[in-house]
Amino acid sequence: MALSLLAAAPALAADPLFAPEPVASSGWIVTVRANVTLSPKFEGSDARTLFAYPTLSVRRAGTNPRFSAPDDGLGIALYEQPGFAVGPVVAYRPGRYTGDDRRLAGLDDVRWAIEPGVFLEFWPTDFARARVELRHGVFGHQGLVGTLGLDYVQRAGAVSFSFGPRAEFGDGRYARDVYDVTPFEAALNPFVTAYRGKSGFTSVGAVAAVTYDWTPSISTTLYGGYKRLVGSAADNPVTEAFGSRDQFNIGLRASYSFGVDW
Repeated sequence: MALSLLAAAPALAADPLFAPEPVASSGWIVTVRANVTLSPKFEGSDARTLFAYPTLSVRRAGTNPRFSAPDDGLGIALYEQPGFAVGPVVAYRPGRYTGDDRRLAGLDDVRWAIEPGVFLEFWPTDFARARVELRHGVFGHQGLVGTLGLDYVQRAGAVSFSFGPRAEFGDGRYARDVYDVTPFEAALNPFVTAYRGKSGFTSVGAVAAVTYDWTPSISTTLYGGYKRLVGSAADNPVTEAFGSRDQFNIGLRASYSFGVDW
């Protein structure tokens, strides 16, 4: 139904990439991004903090950069056709540590994780993108997680705009690694009771972004998102006792592209 509504909307531009002309080079185009975001301290937290981090992407010279939403994992399209792309992706998931909130005393830390996997992207129209990411955690949780997203994208001059719904899910191993509270932990912390996580959807929400291209090489993006925790992400004792099911974030990203002859 969402795709039907998007298909009925008028398009401001016929280019689904809605990007400026590529930076001149005979080899590759490297895009370096600096991100600053105000986000919850950890999933389910009712407090927020600033995070700063860099990201990097590479594409062949002579091609426009594909649209990328602020919450996309870092991916490379190994197979690409008009309106379709598939390839490897990697994402970073912050952890939860006792230093984040004194009320977490007695609970085991949830370590940060790197999540490699695969993405599939489909453009049913010039201004609607559907994307699926399926990833597996390493160095932190050992579960299988995924993201489903749909974006409406448009461009008017130097300004690009996107928004769309999101849903996240995880398997039983992910839920146990992240949301479990053992009886021993519960005995050490007066705020929580023992809990065992279950597989299923963990959040639903939406993401929006506005990008301004100052030059073909330089752009800035203002973005924000909201997600409502569901399933084990909402029902676990940490969220219920002293957290919040409503999670907001807002961020700013600066991008710089340059050519490299390899």
